[in-house]
Amino acid sequence: MDVFSLQELSFRYPLAAKEALSNVTLQIREGDLVLLMGHSGSGKTTLLKLLKPLLSPKGHRRGAILYRGKPLEELPERTQVAAFGFVAQNPQEQLVTDKVWHELVFGLENLGIDQSTMEVRVAEIVSYFGFEDWYNREVVTLSGGQKQLLNLASALILQPDVLILDEPTAQLDPVAASEFFNTLRKINQDFGTTIILSEHRLEEIYGMADWVVALDEGQVVEQGTPREVAERLSATQSGLYRALPTPVRIASEIEAELRSREEGRELSRGEQCVKFDGDQSGDVSQTQQKSLPLTVREGRLWLAEEVQLYPPRPQQAVPSSAALPPQPLALAAQNLWFRYERTSPDVLRGASLAVSEGEIVALLGGNGSGKSTLLRVLAGVAKTYRGSLTLLGKPLRSWKGADLYHGGVALLPQDPRALMVHDRVRLDLAEMLEGTSLSKEAREQAISAIAARCGITAVLDAHPFDLSGGELQRVALAKVLLCEPRILFLDEPTKGLDSESKEELVHLLNELTAQGVAVLMVSHDVEFCARWAHRVALLFEGEVGNALTPQEFFSSHWFYTTAANRMSRQIFPWAITAEDVVSQWREP
Repeated sequence: MDVFSLQELSFRYPLAAKEALSNVTLQIREGDLVLLMGHSGSGKTTLLKLLKPLLSPKGHRRGAILYRGKPLEELPERTQVAAFGFVAQNPQEQLVTDKVWHELVFGLENLGIDQSTMEVRVAEIVSYFGFEDWYNREVVTLSGGQKQLLNLASALILQPDVLILDEPTAQLDPVAASEFFNTLRKINQDFGTTIILSEHRLEEIYGMADWVVALDEGQVVEQGTPREVAERLSATQSGLYRALPTPVRIASEIEAELRSREEGRELSRGEQCVKFDGDQSGDVSQTQQKSLPLTVREGRLWLAEEVQLYPPRPQQAVPSSAALPPQPLALAAQNLWFRYERTSPDVLRGASLAVSEGEIVALLGGNGSGKSTLLRVLAGVAKTYRGSLTLLGKPLRSWKGADLYHGGVALLPQDPRALMVHDRVRLDLAEMLEGTSLSKEAREQAISAIAARCGITAVLDAHPFDLSGGELQRVALAKVLLCEPRILFLDEPTKGLDSESKEELVHLLNELTAQGVAVLMVSHDVEFCARWAHRVALLFEGEVGNALTPQEFFSSHWFYTTAANRMSRQIFPWAITAEDVVSQWREP
């Protein structure tokens, strides 16, 4: 039975130039785990919010949304609240109380659930999620991963029929994201809860899905089982192909290399091919047709078979970080100690780090490990009580007033909304040029130029909070770049960005580093860091580990590593990206 039926659904935001959704027709079956994929601004968030009436955005809607055969807007208000659980991208966004236990009972209290029933449900959900140790804690003391699990538990305690999630792991570290996805799968399988979620991080969740829907510019361009969608997108090499999981892309591109090598000869491999049977167990059976692997496990088996059939070139040795040519330092921090209050624990405990001019350094670490705090300290926003910090050749104490932030350093915070103070993007950008000697015409030219570089020209007259997460991230980046910094601090810069937007971000960062700008970014996006950072370090227990080349760092870690490395490390120990693996079959 269909839980939701969308019939020629279209939606346009007030004053928007085009529709956010256009003629979307979709059926969502009971008990399925449905994955929405697509570029930033493709309509995923709009579609998800339209499925929960209380979150439905303002605008003009055409078409129908049926819930179990009835129009969604005709449902009783109690059903609208309880039947659809919603988890948003930002863990902090949904939290409304001060204590963990109060957050859990908040929804039950609003529904008028009796005391005895509340006690049973709370005890059950706390035991299921293992919250016993932090049941009485203050919400503000939780890590990002714990907050998101709390949001999930708060939605599930209402026993919803459908669970809707909008990029729920965007701000989670790799370990917390993996745990979150495993919890979702368990909920789906154990309780039969229908789950609908959007994600850019597809490496783990893609193979768990029952149905995949690909959106582009508000329209459904592909839908089907994960394998069907992967094979069609790989065959057409559409714009969404780069969003597919690493095992899919590696297998597709190796096959393309082999076909090219044989110069058009028909590949007839028959009984030599391996087909995966479609469940997630990773079992294989012999067949005449070869299917693309969807998961790391399937990819590992596929790769082992491929190596036997078509031996790759020997992998070349990778230089260590000691072999990198020395560059002038833009930032040098030694033995930094920091705590938020005199009686609170230390967040930084002797942290030391150096970043050179023209270098991109990525800093990884768990949620709550102090990465954002370290960025604030290095940017001069928060003050340490011990240690030394030199920026652009001058000790921090030698910088006077706001001089540091005019052509010196700039910080893009984790929540880009913190930078938005006006009702139009154009006005937020113009604010950064106030007080300068530029003429009005020169300011407009500067705004147009940075908008073009960051891909936000089309949204200059939009309200910042009407934008998608990825669009808002690019607007915030444009705003800080107007300060023309020589050291750029980025806190989760790829959060909410699709694969194409990440490529645009890299192009922009490479332009900046070519001009000598130093970039230090905090990120949970290990795939992005592996491909584009010059050095990578891990923050743990308030200290920064040695900054190594991506190959050194990711090949030596089990959990903080890439899907490509987990898939291929037994054969190619130094391979950390899809390109690294595919290149082993590429003609020199």
